Amino acid sequence: MNATTADPIALEQPGIERPDLDKGLGAAGTLGFGAAILATLLYVAYSIYADAAAAGVHATAFLPFILLFIALLIALGFEFVNGFHDTANAVATVIYTNSMPANYAVVWSGFFNFLGVLLSSGAVAFGIVSLLPVELILQVGSNAGFAMVFALLIAAIVWNLATWYFGIPSSSSHTLIGSIIGVGVANAMLHGKSGTAGVDWGKATDIGYALLLSPLLGFTVAALLFLAMKTLVRNRELYEAPKGNTPPPTWIRALLIFTCTGVSFAHGSNDGQKGMGLIMLILIGTVPTAYALNRAVPEKYVQEFVVHSNAAEQALAAHGGGATPPADARRAVTAYIADKTLSPDTVPALGALVDQVETQVSGYGSLAKVPAAATENMRNDMYLASEAIKRLGKEKTLNFTDAETKALTTYKTSLDSATRFIPTWVKIAVAFALGLGTMIGWKRIVVTVGEKIGKSHLTYAQGASAELVAMGTIGAADMLGLPVSTTHVLSSGVAGTMAANRSGLQMSTIRNLLMAWVLTLPVSIILAGSLYALLSAIF
Repeated sequence: MNATTADPIALEQPGIERPDLDKGLGAAGTLGFGAAILATLLYVAYSIYADAAAAGVHATAFLPFILLFIALLIALGFEFVNGFHDTANAVATVIYTNSMPANYAVVWSGFFNFLGVLLSSGAVAFGIVSLLPVELILQVGSNAGFAMVFALLIAAIVWNLATWYFGIPSSSSHTLIGSIIGVGVANAMLHGKSGTAGVDWGKATDIGYALLLSPLLGFTVAALLFLAMKTLVRNRELYEAPKGNTPPPTWIRALLIFTCTGVSFAHGSNDGQKGMGLIMLILIGTVPTAYALNRAVPEKYVQEFVVHSNAAEQALAAHGGGATPPADARRAVTAYIADKTLSPDTVPALGALVDQVETQVSGYGSLAKVPAAATENMRNDMYLASEAIKRLGKEKTLNFTDAETKALTTYKTSLDSATRFIPTWVKIAVAFALGLGTMIGWKRIVVTVGEKIGKSHLTYAQGASAELVAMGTIGAADMLGLPVSTTHVLSSGVAGTMAANRSGLQMSTIRNLLMAWVLTLPVSIILAGSLYALLSAIF
């Protein structure tokens, strides 16, 4: 892939000036930027120390904590790169329509990325994590677990930096998911299994559809919205390139700033969660006593959990065929999740596992009282039960009634509230990494979106149409717990408005965008899989 050169048609129209993209943060801004990075790292270190101390964990060996710090640094580095790689799409339209100066726009976008991460739900975070092989999730603190985390994060960062260097908008979501698939396939093959056994392909397919359809949706809907705007809003000025440095009319400027804000917030809310999920895996693997279970659940949790467990056991017993549970229920449930094959032992084994978990939880009386030695095993049992129930719901041969389905779903929610949580400090650290990343390195992608997609300068109406569609698409995906690509949606939206306006497309850029779209998955799969095999041997 080669860097595209801007078509002179887009830059040399009479009266059109290129926005000033060279203003930096200034001396005070640069100092504040460095101080914010240092403060974030110190805050992360203090938070881990405080949580570990509160859980009674004291360092007896430094190597695990060194690996923890390196892994967290790489995870935050991924979000930092994600910030300047993806969020450039949010600011390109306001910059090239003179709605905001470039140096103000990136700070504005960074702030709302920060807020988006802080206020995110966490659904996307655990959707990403569920793609990983169950055996690696259960042993995330092992050597293989560290190899997994390092491999997928390094692969994602390398591809993001490579496409950024050439100014090619590509998807960080695409890259991370490809890396996860690569690790899963490599792990399966290293253990003598088929490569297809290492990934939850059902979840991968759902995510794949979201990534595949979102740019097509962005192109089509942005084009239709632009045409509708031309029909309904007969203001010639909206459909012409900005004259000099003249800002757009007040109402369209407000709309453009609003959509830039919305895309930035939605990007933070969606993309920031991917880093959160991976950081939680790292923390669970290295400091399970503090992070494997949510010790902050309310006091009534145990009583409600017992009720939900009994209801789930009854629902499972009705479909167990009266079979005796196997001696090792955990192994049987793990095999079901890993191999995706329902056997006569599966339902009785899950019923026995549910009973074991209930006995442990009720015996301790509170998750806060679970001793360090039992924390990791209890968390693994709860995770296994949750994943097995999710998969059983797709088994058409079991024919659960509506009441049984409701009982199992409610029980799964109780399990997830104990194992799928994100501490506030993790959100804050990721928010800073993504927000600060937005403020640097954005120029390459901004120039591509603003100058190299269409053959004419971006108009006010085109910018507003593309941003509105991107904001709506990413926001909807966040509510559904699906990752989508800000880059693909926004750049395809700009292309859609150019096509609708018959402005012409710069095919060299479109070819590079399509090439990055096609190559991202296979390249990240191969890169992450190779890194995982190498790091597994080293660790």
